[in-house]
Amino acid sequence: MFRRLFPVAAALTALLTSALIAPTLVSAPAEAASHPRPQLTRWTPKLVIPAGSRSKSWRSPWVATPQASTALIPSWNVTRMPSGTFLKVKVRVASGSTVSSWKTVAQWRHALAGGARRTYGTQADALARVDTDVVRAAAGRTFSKWQIQVSASRRTTRTKSPIVRTVSGVSSTYVTKSAGTSRTTMTRTVDLKVPMSSQMIHTGHYPQFGGGGEAWCSPTSTSMVLRYFGLGPKAADYSWASGADRWVDHAARYSYDSAYRGTGTWPFNTAYASMYSTDAVVHRLVNLREIEAYLKKGVPVIASVAFGRGQLRGAPISSTPGHLMVVRGFEKDGDVIVNDPAARTNAQVRRVYDRAQFERAWLKGSGGVTYVIAPRNKRLAF
Repeated sequence: MFRRLFPVAAALTALLTSALIAPTLVSAPAEAASHPRPQLTRWTPKLVIPAGSRSKSWRSPWVATPQASTALIPSWNVTRMPSGTFLKVKVRVASGSTVSSWKTVAQWRHALAGGARRTYGTQADALARVDTDVVRAAAGRTFSKWQIQVSASRRTTRTKSPIVRTVSGVSSTYVTKSAGTSRTTMTRTVDLKVPMSSQMIHTGHYPQFGGGGEAWCSPTSTSMVLRYFGLGPKAADYSWASGADRWVDHAARYSYDSAYRGTGTWPFNTAYASMYSTDAVVHRLVNLREIEAYLKKGVPVIASVAFGRGQLRGAPISSTPGHLMVVRGFEKDGDVIVNDPAARTNAQVRRVYDRAQFERAWLKGSGGVTYVIAPRNKRLAF
């Protein structure tokens, strides 16, 4: 899988521009129905460790996929995650009577007391393997159902239990796709006032967290969305950090994956967001029309993209194998308004990208992966 960050090497060689380019949208055919719709399944187990116990597990029922699938991305939300507690997230898939082994996708904790926050290796068998945070079918294979298990643990019974509020998984028949440009649903420009943060002003900060700010596109984007809703850590929580926009350093520290050695692990970012009274899922959306629907509800969406030189005009970087940014709005003609954290300064973060180019970078780059994050009291339907 491509890297979910703007890498340090690219930071040194990328073409940095301050121009804002918004080309006219060229009419394109509607998307062909050649890729079945991904399926998101979500539960609210409210997993809590009983008094006197050090661990407890919850296991989902088997989930049948609507089509033979090749990928599954899990995510989870917590309402409480005290220091000294952690979760283990496992997934298995099946095709007919063949069942894969349980794959440990993640050991996740908020604070790092007592252990690491990390993903695991491939754990490949004849049916499936793990690719960082995605369970993928083995070459030439598919799966028809899947199951997820979350185990909550604490170091001592004196430590308060974590509370796992929701568990989700999105299955799909692809991890990347090509499609025609979708027709916009917009009848007017919508531009949510998402605060602007540049990852680049954090260049060299805390390189132990994935290489420093030049690689922090994911936590920077997550921070922007939290701040848009007036949520996130308090000043006392990031008093250890120095420089501007210290909430970004906090998000990087608390989303860092010590096995992946970066801050771009998708479900670690949504789990971090869930610590601040949000519902947050890693989703796989079909096209930009679905992001437009969220924007009309007042919900900005974080999109995972990849593009080559010249494939996203007006971008502050010339190319990237993996990058995340906030979609904050759409112009009336369907062009995409974003907060791109790779801009040199906060003031340059807001950009307008051509609809066709952006949608191609998103769908071909990640297969439409997004973080959808909204306040819990909004009761957003995913």
